[in-house]
Amino acid sequence: MKVLCFALFACAFNLLIGFAGLLSFGHAAFFGGAAYIAAHTVKVWGWAPEFGLIAATAVAGLMGLVFGLIAIRRQGIYFAMITLALSQMVFFLALQLPFTHGEDGIQGVPRGTLFGLFDLSQPLTMYYTVLAIFVAGFALIWRTVHSPFGQVLKAIRENEPRAVSLGYRTDRYKLVAFVLSASLAGLAGGTKALVFQLASLTDVTWQMSGEVVLMTLLGGMGTLFGPVV
Repeated sequence: MKVLCFALFACAFNLLIGFAGLLSFGHAAFFGGAAYIAAHTVKVWGWAPEFGLIAATAVAGLMGLVFGLIAIRRQGIYFAMITLALSQMVFFLALQLPFTHGEDGIQGVPRGTLFGLFDLSQPLTMYYTVLAIFVAGFALIWRTVHSPFGQVLKAIRENEPRAVSLGYRTDRYKLVAFVLSASLAGLAGGTKALVFQLASLTDVTWQMSGEVVLMTLLGGMGTLFGPVV
């Protein structure tokens, strides 16, 4: 289950760097931020796990939109450094905000019952739920990469000036890719919070951003199955 959570996280990051050519050092903000949202909504507000995951994914997507609007017009190392700076802001917020419980994190997150039918406290049920989430996320990435939108992303990765000369508004394509990547990273983070029954500062540190970069590079950047491996 843990492997599937991080595999989805790596696949989400690979969509950005491998197919859009954008290196982000701030993806831990989406992963960890979503973990906090899922944990808080499920434990404190008593939401069902499916609604907690939806909220986590939506918040991560919104964060991705804000990050993207700020950083997307920069390229190369400047883009990466802006995402890192924004991610560090999220880290310090997670350290200070009362609902995150500081260094203790949110512990003892109940897994609950999915759709009122499936008891996620049962390990086998939880495993198949995480597997279904991973397959759905991976299928969305596969469909995106093989769509006309995905082909434009590859063109931007290979030669952005040429894509601009062909009439594509590259900033918009990159922004959509960034938001989609952030949302899927958030889905992975929210799922991780349910699996571990914990959301902590570890999820939003720059080391977590570094780990997903390494996972993607070692597995094979720009390939669909590489980050999974």
